[in-house]
Amino acid sequence: MLTGDDTVCQNVRMSIQGGIVGKMAKKNIFSFYQMKEKGEKITYLTAYDFPTARMAEVAGLDMLLVGDSLGMVVYGYEGTLPVTMDQMIVHSQAVRRGAPNTFVIGDMPFLSYQQSVTEAIESAGRFHKEAGVDAVKLEGGRRVAAQIRGIVESGMLVMGHIGLTPQSSAQLGGFKAQANTAEAAMEIIADARAVEEAGAFAILLEAIPPEVGKVITETLKIPVLGIGAGPHCDGQLLIVSDMLGIFEAFTPKFVKKYASLAGEIVTAFQEYINEVRSGKFPEEQYCYKMKAGEAEKFRELLSKSS
Repeated sequence: MLTGDDTVCQNVRMSIQGGIVGKMAKKNIFSFYQMKEKGEKITYLTAYDFPTARMAEVAGLDMLLVGDSLGMVVYGYEGTLPVTMDQMIVHSQAVRRGAPNTFVIGDMPFLSYQQSVTEAIESAGRFHKEAGVDAVKLEGGRRVAAQIRGIVESGMLVMGHIGLTPQSSAQLGGFKAQANTAEAAMEIIADARAVEEAGAFAILLEAIPPEVGKVITETLKIPVLGIGAGPHCDGQLLIVSDMLGIFEAFTPKFVKKYASLAGEIVTAFQEYINEVRSGKFPEEQYCYKMKAGEAEKFRELLSKSS
């Protein structure tokens, strides 16, 4: 007899395997504003491919970010800087196909917006025209306010990103927590205000103390998402490969692992290797059969041809 949890798992498995994702009401910016007003937390996760996006939508995630973190967790780069617009577009297209009813954000890669407002608008436009995203995200506070404003005035949605900004991590002294002094915290708050004033619909805070995250969340009218910014934000983001325990090169302090799939995957690979080498796989149930009577005819034809 199935328990409640078993039934949920079975329904999710059937919906994914059968190619049926239940129609859910797609959230928009007004949904997120209302969630902030009501104190309802926004759930936000990265996704880089069709199957992950599909499972995320079945699970009921509010937002998906096609992050340039794919540079490390998908392509094995040392950081995000090598990631190109073409790579981001291809992965965003896959995520959109997998999660048609989920709010999807495309992450603008290094040098796709920094050089000029015109370039920023063109790059954001590619995400919308070619991948059908709902919004784009770019890093920086006051220094990219003009780019944010330009994209917004062109009719597109922007999520800001301040605190630890990986694309400019060299200037920050590496992948380190930010705003851990009073003066630095005030600078982050000034950046947050500038992002909101430029017209961003939401902002992501990365690797800052909870006290600072709380002040920014309470100060801004737009939703404030956090990744390593404490529990007071309007919602939380994690890297899917981190929280599933797949990416093991390094684990940031703010990551909670909800699974340890890397070990399970390696074990499955090893079992497959052993079964192939021992002849155990494939068993009869995994083999196709000839139509009735055709095997005998086939043997006769073989004997005549020899």
